[in-house]
Amino acid sequence: MPLRSVRIPRIPRTPHSPRGPRRAAAPGRAARLGVAALAACALLATAACSGTTREDGESDRDAGAGASSTATADPNAPLAEDLAVAFLPKQVNNPYFTVADEGGHAAVEEFGGEYKEVGPSEASASSQVSYLNTLAQQHTDVIVTSANDPNAVCGALNSARSAGARVVTFDSDASPECRDLFVNQATAEDIARTQIELIAEEIGGSGQIAILSATPNATNQNAWIELMQQELEKPEYAGIELVTVAYGNDEDEKSFQETQGLLSSYPDLAGIISPTTVGLAAAARYLSGSEYGGRVALTGLGTPDQMREFVHDGTVAQFALWDPADLGYLAAYAGAALASGQITGAEGETFTAGELGEYTIGADGEIVLGPPTIFTADNIDDYAF
Repeated sequence: MPLRSVRIPRIPRTPHSPRGPRRAAAPGRAARLGVAALAACALLATAACSGTTREDGESDRDAGAGASSTATADPNAPLAEDLAVAFLPKQVNNPYFTVADEGGHAAVEEFGGEYKEVGPSEASASSQVSYLNTLAQQHTDVIVTSANDPNAVCGALNSARSAGARVVTFDSDASPECRDLFVNQATAEDIARTQIELIAEEIGGSGQIAILSATPNATNQNAWIELMQQELEKPEYAGIELVTVAYGNDEDEKSFQETQGLLSSYPDLAGIISPTTVGLAAAARYLSGSEYGGRVALTGLGTPDQMREFVHDGTVAQFALWDPADLGYLAAYAGAALASGQITGAEGETFTAGELGEYTIGADGEIVLGPPTIFTADNIDDYAF
């Protein structure tokens, strides 16, 4: 069934907001859907990984993820003043994370905290570890990070939690026992299903396809790829063959070269899915200047500003994403709610994320922003991010 563009109304922001209006005139923001997800380590439960003790002699954290049986949320507690909130993206020069972190900055300004962004210029788990260690030494109240590897950052995350930080992952999760909450863009199933539906529509339900991913160990990418493979096993996709998965490491030039390599190695390739904003833009740039432009379908996850010219010149017919600024904004408020005692991270707890409204924590501490939006030539100019 062809997908239709999803339009989510939003309230225009004031000129003083660092985020600015994300979309042209909109009639208001619809209430966000309640969220699926995870019960993570709670305020006291998060200390489980650290083994620290309170003045009363009891452990601040019990082992593993999940809210402590002794932790109590106070949904009426005010947000703490002057919270130090640090955003650590996969890489600081990635346009997607630039927008996401701007959303976090806007939220931190709203609740009166102190914001900063730190991180590596390359998508490297080892580089993230050094930044996490520094943030722990600085006794940062809230760390919001997108993990380049689900396990490699665990030791550093738990050290930060032992030092008192509340850890919220967003976009790409760490192992649940290493963080307190995970703010997900959309359900992995929705993202995988959407991308397969888009490519199937573009290639007429038949032909060879390839996936151009980010890094081989990226948590979200691998989850989506596995679910896309499962989706392709459905009878309606029997005519589609996934020939390979390539990795551009979220680097523009490498993604560009990998696209060239895919088309050279698979001359009958009908389409490419790139579930990463850097990869999608690089692949579109290659296709638009080659003989394959208009012949090989391309879709995936990208920002409207990156993809606008390629949609209007016909290189890409449709792609998907959520508003990354909203993702960062939600992650910042989730961390503040944790650090302020409004929530512990237990499943079923609710909190208010500023103008986005109320969200509910699900299993394993996961909070879901909402379903992806489909961008086409008909609606892409309504968005600016």
